[in-house]
Amino acid sequence: MQFLTIILGLFGGLALFMYGMQLASEGIQRAAGDRLQKAVNFMTSNRIFAVVTGSVLTVAIQSSSATSIMVVSFVNAGLLNLVQSIGVLMGANIGTTLTGWIIAAVGVGKFHISALALPIFGLGYFMSIMKKRGDSFRSYGVGLMGFAMIFLGLDFIASSIPNPSGDALLFLERVSNMGFLSVIIAVLVGTVFTVLINASSATMAIVIPMAAQGIIDFRMAAAITLGANIGTTFDAFLAYFGSNVHGKRAAWAHISFNIIGTVWVILVFDPFLRLVDLMVPGAISEANVGAHIAMLHTAFNLVNTVVLLPFIGRYASILERIFKDEAPTDAARIKPSYQIGPLLASPDLSIVYVRKEIADMAGVARSMFSRFRTDLVSCPEDVAAELDWFSRYETYADEMKEKLSHYLLEVAGEQIPERTQEKIGRLLGEIGDLENVTDACLSLSLVIERCKRKSLAFGKKEIESLEPYALLAEDFLRFVEKNAAAPIDDAQLAQAREFEDSIDGMRNALRKMARKRIKGGSDPKVELLFIDVVRIVEKIGDYAYSISQALREMR
Repeated sequence: MQFLTIILGLFGGLALFMYGMQLASEGIQRAAGDRLQKAVNFMTSNRIFAVVTGSVLTVAIQSSSATSIMVVSFVNAGLLNLVQSIGVLMGANIGTTLTGWIIAAVGVGKFHISALALPIFGLGYFMSIMKKRGDSFRSYGVGLMGFAMIFLGLDFIASSIPNPSGDALLFLERVSNMGFLSVIIAVLVGTVFTVLINASSATMAIVIPMAAQGIIDFRMAAAITLGANIGTTFDAFLAYFGSNVHGKRAAWAHISFNIIGTVWVILVFDPFLRLVDLMVPGAISEANVGAHIAMLHTAFNLVNTVVLLPFIGRYASILERIFKDEAPTDAARIKPSYQIGPLLASPDLSIVYVRKEIADMAGVARSMFSRFRTDLVSCPEDVAAELDWFSRYETYADEMKEKLSHYLLEVAGEQIPERTQEKIGRLLGEIGDLENVTDACLSLSLVIERCKRKSLAFGKKEIESLEPYALLAEDFLRFVEKNAAAPIDDAQLAQAREFEDSIDGMRNALRKMARKRIKGGSDPKVELLFIDVVRIVEKIGDYAYSISQALREMR
């Protein structure tokens, strides 16, 4: 019965701790909103700022896993390059060590931290229900409630761990006396445990109190802590499978960095522990073992970062050679059916993900229009096969619109600020415009099919006059595809306006040419099809400019 009580107390305290971490992370992310993304982009101008950004960001949102997923998402969406992302991920490893220091300070039974947690929870609750204040203020209140629950969870964990029995110490002594093998076993235990509970901070919340109670010694606790550094990369491992080549590189950068660091520390394990002992005053005792573990965690990540920071560029080059860019082909752009990923850790991260998907959708639209331009000049023999190709792409775009719209509506159903709601509305507009572009491209293919079926054909002069017009529209779609993953500035919007004005000007000129040819005796059926093409291409330009305006308003 006592054993069951201990287990339930541990699991209950751990659950409270982990839920507090989640609540604090989500509250602060919602409060900060897109400022997190802007801060990352602003502060990652060089590798030192990138490390600082990763550290501060992880301390703020209390989750290196959330930071790593955020970074992979940003790289996936083209908002960060690989070198920047590696620096941020290094900083995230440093920032997450703060939790160990908090646990060492208040989580080992030195005082009842519930006395501190309850007032914090109360303050956070009343902040979260104050309707007269802004959404950010209420979200910060949720974050405070999360921090209070972290402290309460630590208190439950510390009070649930009993004084060690002789049998337990005998068992642990057998494991710890296996020499180097005991270190390997402890590293594996830390890795697996962290993967299972999906939080290295929770592993620290268990390890430090156990060491403080004398259940495990510093050597075993240190090895488990090293394993936790590997286990915490599991979220990046999951993100790897849903990422493009750039996101895969960032995810593997995080994984390999922690594995390499753990391996070299294991090879010099005992000297490294002696170094940590020198950094913490006094001999190791149950009173200060938590500080030794926290120092080991911090020193491990600091040394790893300092050693590898000068070689970030070379490290990125190795990853780029391992994960090579795939030459994009129109044939490989779509899959049998469109699949969308799950909602991410916060609404703003989900929006970043949708932006990347919208950029992919813009690529589908641009590919369809490029195919039309080719067909316009080459006049394909098998128009039925071409029409089937356009139909499949248009169906795929319809699936993208349906699933992305549903995804955004799910995000809108969460507690999000008004500004985020406005972003979702603009994103839905972008998706609708892109789907309209693919519809228009299918209509253009139908015009070519109609020409072939009715034995009508544009003359050489007509095609030559349409070529620069269609090329201008394709360039505009390429501009949208390039910039769809992030907001644009005034200069880029002015560039979009130039595209739109040029297309409108050419439309008017082409219409006049068609009317003159009709008056000169040209076949009216051919000229009406010509005017149809001009009209549809101009509508594509309108959709592209509407998307550009939405991208500017997203800032």
